[in-house]
Amino acid sequence: MNDKKQLLARAFVSSIELPPAPSAPRGAREMQKEEVVFDPLKTQATVTGSEVVSFARGVSAERRQDIVNAALLAQLAATKKVQDKSDVFAWYQAYFDVLGNIGWLIQDTGFNSYEEQADGLEAHEAILKVAALVLGPASTALALVTATVEAMKSMDEDNPWITIFDRESRSAESARFQVALAEEAENGQLMVTTMAFGLRADSSVTQILFFKIHKNKVSFKNCTGKATIDEDVLSDVRADIKKKLSAHIAANIAAIDI
Repeated sequence: MNDKKQLLARAFVSSIELPPAPSAPRGAREMQKEEVVFDPLKTQATVTGSEVVSFARGVSAERRQDIVNAALLAQLAATKKVQDKSDVFAWYQAYFDVLGNIGWLIQDTGFNSYEEQADGLEAHEAILKVAALVLGPASTALALVTATVEAMKSMDEDNPWITIFDRESRSAESARFQVALAEEAENGQLMVTTMAFGLRADSSVTQILFFKIHKNKVSFKNCTGKATIDEDVLSDVRADIKKKLSAHIAANIAAIDI
């Protein structure tokens, strides 16, 4: 059965169309002469396009790279497929479809309104409020996600990490961005907690992490869940995905110091 899944996944990756690669953000060319170095003994985080990915200790370097590459592939494919940048949820449908075809088993991809709970909060505060519900208010996982978001929040807006995230997450009166946490379960199974957010406003969206949410002026929705990874499938398409992304890595992926 898995052989068939692997063949289908490779054919799917081969069929994906990606948009042209953008230029690397100012300051990123020197930083990205080498790929991000992943260390399984450390907690780490990356900005991957419009996605912030945190890794708990113990997740292997190879698995970290696979998660980042899969997230970027899904984003780029969705961007190519959905030309209307304001159609946030059609983009997400395409994004989750890619992940599902390369070994991600996602529990739920439905979005719920969240503007009532987030009323008066800035986006980064709303992210952490959702994370506390999903991960538990006193969990080590929440502490890692919080450290990652706080590190991004404290960065200068011209920092190349923020340049990548802002460029990929927002467009005019809409924005979409994701926060993910990868960790190993006790049985060794790779688990990814996904938190996806979609925002539509009646004014231009700027500095997304600091954008103020008002329930009568902003539609703010989120989708949360846990994904398990079929590692046989994802590892089998590893080289295909890396080759497909070769022109996009420098402009879309950077490490975050946490």
